[in-house]
Amino acid sequence: MKALVFCAGKGERMRPLTLHTPKPLLVAGGKPLVVWHLERLAAAGIKEVVINTSWLGDQFAPALGDGTRWDLRLHLIDEGPVPLETGGGILNALPVLGEAPFLVVNGDVWTDVDFAALPVHPQGDAHLVLVDNPVQHPRGDFILHDDGTVGDVGDAPRLTYAGVGVFRPAIVAGWRDVIPASAGTAATPPQFGLAPLMRHAMAGGRVSGQHHRGQWTDVGTPERLAALDSALGLQPPR
Repeated sequence: MKALVFCAGKGERMRPLTLHTPKPLLVAGGKPLVVWHLERLAAAGIKEVVINTSWLGDQFAPALGDGTRWDLRLHLIDEGPVPLETGGGILNALPVLGEAPFLVVNGDVWTDVDFAALPVHPQGDAHLVLVDNPVQHPRGDFILHDDGTVGDVGDAPRLTYAGVGVFRPAIVAGWRDVIPASAGTAATPPQFGLAPLMRHAMAGGRVSGQHHRGQWTDVGTPERLAALDSALGLQPPR
């Protein structure tokens, strides 16, 4: 399985830290956030990782090299000055990701999810990792049903999408039938989000999921980054 790490965002909520450093390269526990992912992906047996870049994207190659230090092959895909968003980023990366299911990780989260335990071949279009709702997102995102499917309709308690999942390329197939036309969708390559496509697949029963009860942090503000850095400093060295 290959992996895609989303690293193209502008990190506007993290300013001023991200004025000169892309958010995935901010350091917590002595390592850039993206390096924590790369180490865990390599430990899970992943050999090829795609990293999409945009804001301050020229910093990734000097910081990460070609991936050999983690026994990985890195593919850096520059999306240009305007990020393609999550759906557009996947579509743009498919020539490298190929036709098999691939693992997706948001570059601005920190988690101890065991990537090796995720399904290599999800039953539907996607398999999502869900976590307990953080204080900044109390309502959550999606409903994890007893049969393991994930939905978006109903009053049942919701969990938060962790920014980690396994997707088939089919998740972006027919995206024009789901995403409303806009200036972004008319661009080349197109810009569009992944969430509407996930909800479309959920409506067809094509999304499964699991509840991760371990560690997870959405590193969305300087305060959360500082808290994560402090917490990691208290853990035994890896």
